[in-house]
Amino acid sequence: MTDYEQRVIDVLISTHPGWRYEQHDLPGLPRWWAIRYYPLRPDQRKAGARDVLGRTSLRRLVSALARHDEILHRLRY
Repeated sequence: MTDYEQRVIDVLISTHPGWRYEQHDLPGLPRWWAIRYYPLRPDQRKAGARDVLGRTSLRRLVSALARHDEILHRLRY
C-alpha cells in the first residue's frame, strides 16, 4: 500500500468508522473493499444499502461510501 492509499484509508476510517477496509489483489475482482461491522436492517437493504462495497480504486470506493451514506441519511439512520 502506498503512503497516499494509507492516508485515504485513514480518512475513511475517521469519516466512515462503521466499516472495515481491505485491499485484495485478485484478478477479476475489485481491489478495495469496505465491509460493515454491523448488519443493516431489512428496510435499509431495501432502500439500496449494502453490507459490503467493492470497487476497483480507492476513489471509486470513497464515492460509493458517500452514496451509501446518502441512502442511510434519507432513512434517518
